[in-house]
Formats: sequence, C-alpha cells, structure tokens
Amino acid sequence: MSSFKRKATTQASPLSGGTRVSPGSTSTAITSTGIPSFDDILGGGLPLSCSLVVLAPDAHSAYGELVQKYFVAQGMASGQRVCVIDDHAKDFLAECMWMPASTPGPSAAPDEDEDKTKDEEDTRIKIAWRYEQMKQFKTTVAASPQSTEDYCRVFDLTNRMPETVLNDARKHKQLLELDVSGDSGRNAPHKLLEQLAHILANDAKHNANPLPLRICVPSLGSFQWGDVDAHVICQFLHGLRRLLRRFPHACASVSLPPHMCLDSWGGPGWIQKLGWLSDASISLSAFTADPSLSSMFSSHHGFVHIHALPSPHTLLPPSDRFSTLRGLSSSGENNLAFKCMRKRFVIETLHLDLEGGIGERRTTPATNTLVPASAARTHEAAPHHEHGGHDHPQSLKGNAAVEVRIEQLGGSVKAMILSEENKEPDQTKSNLKKGKAKKKVAFQSDRPDLYDF
Repeated sequence: MSSFKRKATTQASPLSGGTRVSPGSTSTAITSTGIPSFDDILGGGLPLSCSLVVLAPDAHSAYGELVQKYFVAQGMASGQRVCVIDDHAKDFLAECMWMPASTPGPSAAPDEDEDKTKDEEDTRIKIAWRYEQMKQFKTTVAASPQSTEDYCRVFDLTNRMPETVLNDARKHKQLLELDVSGDSGRNAPHKLLEQLAHILANDAKHNANPLPLRICVPSLGSFQWGDVDAHVICQFLHGLRRLLRRFPHACASVSLPPHMCLDSWGGPGWIQKLGWLSDASISLSAFTADPSLSSMFSSHHGFVHIHALPSPHTLLPPSDRFSTLRGLSSSGENNLAFKCMRKRFVIETLHLDLEGGIGERRTTPATNTLVPASAARTHEAAPHHEHGGHDHPQSLKGNAAVEVRIEQLGGSVKAMILSEENKEPDQTKSNLKKGKAKKKVAFQSDRPDLYDF
C-alpha cells in the first residue's frame, strides 16, 4: 500500500454577487466602485475589508459626492447591503444615478455609442488607407462587455434611482440609514462605530457567508457632526479601518467636506495622514479655481492625484501590475485626469491637445507669422545706414528690395535690414548684378619655404 495520498483541493466559498477574486491575490475579494476607470486605478476594484477616502478640495463642485453616489448605486444594483451615514440620507439616495431603462446590463456606455455614430467620419485616418487597420489610441478603459455580469453596471447620470427600489431595499433590510445629529460632538464617531460593529456582528453571527456591506459616509466632519477637529477625524478613520479588518465582508467609502481636504485645515502633512489612515486615498482637484488650467486642458475637469492604494495580503498594490491607466508596466506612470460628461463620469490619461486643434488640417499660416501693415510702413520710412562689408541684396515685391549687410564686431555678427525703396531702379539693378566676393583661405605653417605663392 502506497504511503502517498492525493491532496484533496479545498473548495473555496462561493463569491457573493457583485464581487470577484482580486488579480493580485486569490484570497482577496474585490467589489466595484461603479466607475470602470476608477476600478482600474484601484487594481480591479475596492477590496473587501478596505476603506477608501475621496478628497475633493474644490468648494464649487461636488465630485467627491458624485463618486459616493456611484458607490451606493453599484451596491444597490448588485444586490449588496448598503449603509449610509448621514442626516440627509434620504435626499442623498434620491439623487443617486441609476441604470438606463434600455440597458439593464453592463453593455456599452450610451455616450460611447453616440460618439461613435457622430464622429464615425472624423475618426477615419485620412493620411493613408493602410493606417485604417491600426488600433486607435484610447485614453480610458471600457466597460465590461459581458451583459450577464453584475460586477460593474453602467449608470446614466440623467436617470435617478426609482423610489420603488429604495422602498423595497428598506423593507428587506438591504438599505440602512444611520443619523449623525443625535450624537453630535466628540462622541459621535465613537457611537457610530459601535453601531456599525453591532450590525456587522449580527451579519456574521446569522450567516456563515454574509452579503457584502458597503458603508458610505458622504460628508465626514461636516456641520452635522458637530465640533470636530483633525484628531477626531483620525480616530474615526483608524477605528473604521480596524472594524473592517475584524469583519472582512464589509468595505467603506468616505468623503470629506472641501475645506477639510487641504493641508491648511489639518496642518502640514494632513493629506498624507489621511492616506496612512485608510487603505486607498485619492484627490479630485478640479480646474475651476485656476482658469489657466481650464483653458489649457479644455477637455478635462480636473487632475487625479493618488495618495494611497489598497494592498491586502500583498506587499505591493495590485494596481502597480494590473492598472492600464497608470501604465507602470511600460515606461512610467501616466498623468491622470477626470471629466464629467452628461451621462457618465470617467477617468482618463492626461495629454496636451494638439496646437491648433485636432480637426481638419490648417492650411493658412498662423496669425503670428503675418507682418502688420503698420510695421511694413515703418520699415519703408526707415533711413539708410552705410556700413562696410559686402552687399547681399534680395528683391521684394514691386520696386522694394531688402539689403542685408553683415558686420563682424568682436566675433559677433549683426544683420541689418535696410529699405531700398528710395533708390533708383537702375542703381538697384546694378546692385543685383554684382557677384559674391571670392572667399580667401589663410593658413600658417612651420616651414613657410615649402609654400611659395
């Protein structure tokens, strides 16, 4: 009888809806943020048991809140549990986007279809026919082509989440809403963490494989949280991260008010502290505060700055290997920017636009190459200056001519343009007939007797 036995493979627990295995580690499950390009930056998605902090320092926009709405909408569409911590949670949920009625699954984005039909003629290569078969340059990642997959849905910003969906979710305890104003003050973060711990403990107690729970904090530290400082914010983020490690079937996404997203509020190194207290942290810096950036990057709405990336069960973030937008697998990391279109929010690689636009080729000269009429009249009225040297006349239109005289002074060459309009035509013709002076070569030798000229 052989002493060797075949090792039986342990069957892994089935994945819940809206999750998949991380490409960087088979022991990590990830879930989508609702934005395919954002998932690519995170290495495929936000891992369970991890926290995400989205910073939007611009006070005139709400891009951080928009990312939180994507996070909630994706959880509702994939059948996961969602917990919103805010006093105005009902208003926040009523403004969340939803899937288009004609596209129940994650098929091609509506904006992409419209752009393809509208710009079909413009995208054709007009240089040579053989270039039409080449792959076109892309600045972002496309949505999943599988229509039966619930991992990342396609949402339309013009559609709102139906009220029936919200009511059914509240009825079946899929949607939870926690208020903050009842526990305002320094004890509010601590009491909210206790409530979250109680909810997560009940899920793990009654179900061996509980549904993923998405914890959304749209505005941490706003006026409804009372009088909080940087120390209270750090305590809450650290406690939330510890809670997620204890219950690995949950993940969290947090946004701060615009005035708290700057180092001027929390002191030097405040943004770095937020990255250390969370698993992932990014900033969406809009161009509205700088008109020069808006004119320079007219096709984008702001920069994307990465402060921290999730790396559970790994030494390096999976994003370093599997992110297409960051481009670390090639020469170097790409610059990233975001833009909010009519129907979707997307993150792209940042590139400078072509000078003069990217449309039809410009055949007329640029405006800076045309000589104004006033400048031409000034040169015509300029007096003549006589200097030594050889003449190099050039003819102009009509009777005008340009004469360039070269004078060498201390190793520097000065060029002077003189007007010849006042000279007589015969004299101008005689100057044109003059030939160029012969060049002379001089050299020295140690034995001058060998060279006799």
